[in-house]
Amino acid sequence: MSRRPDILGEFTAEHRAVEELLARIEAAPALPGAAGQDGGAGHDGGAASEQLIGQLTDLLFSHCAAEEEHLFPLVQHDVPDGGALVFRCIHDHLAIGQYLADLQTLPPGDPAADTLLGGLAELLRRHLATEEEQLFPASRKALPAAARNALGERLRAERAEIAEAGP
Repeated sequence: MSRRPDILGEFTAEHRAVEELLARIEAAPALPGAAGQDGGAGHDGGAASEQLIGQLTDLLFSHCAAEEEHLFPLVQHDVPDGGALVFRCIHDHLAIGQYLADLQTLPPGDPAADTLLGGLAELLRRHLATEEEQLFPASRKALPAAARNALGERLRAERAEIAEAGP
C-alpha cells in the first residue's frame, strides 16, 4: 500500500499551503501606498506582499486547474449530486481567478488592494471549507481508494514533468 497521499490528501495539503500564504499576506505590511501607507518603510513590506500574492496566485491557478482536470469529472459522474458540488466549486474558482486578476492589474499603491485581498481571503476560506466538508468526504465515499491513489500518483507525475521542463 502506498504511503503517499491520495489525490484528496494532495489537495488538502495544498489547502494548508493556501491558508499559510493567506496568513502571511495578512500579517505583512500593507502594499505601498495602500491603507495610508507611505512609499517609505512600507515599500519593502509591499514588495514582500506582492511576492506572497504572486506565490498564492501560482499555487491557486495550479491547484484549481488540477481539481478541475483530475477530480471534478469523476465527482460529477460518480458522486450523488456531484454536478451541483462541481458547479459550486467551479463558480468559486472563477471568482478566485477574477480576484487574482484584479489584484494584478492594480497600479502600485492602489488602496483597493486591501479590499480585494479581504474579499479574496473570505472567499478562499469559505471555498476551502466547502471542499473539505462536502466535496472531499463525498468523493472519498464514492471513489475507491485505489482510484484516489492512482489519481494522486498521476497528479504528482504530471507536476514532476512540468517542473522538469522548467519555465
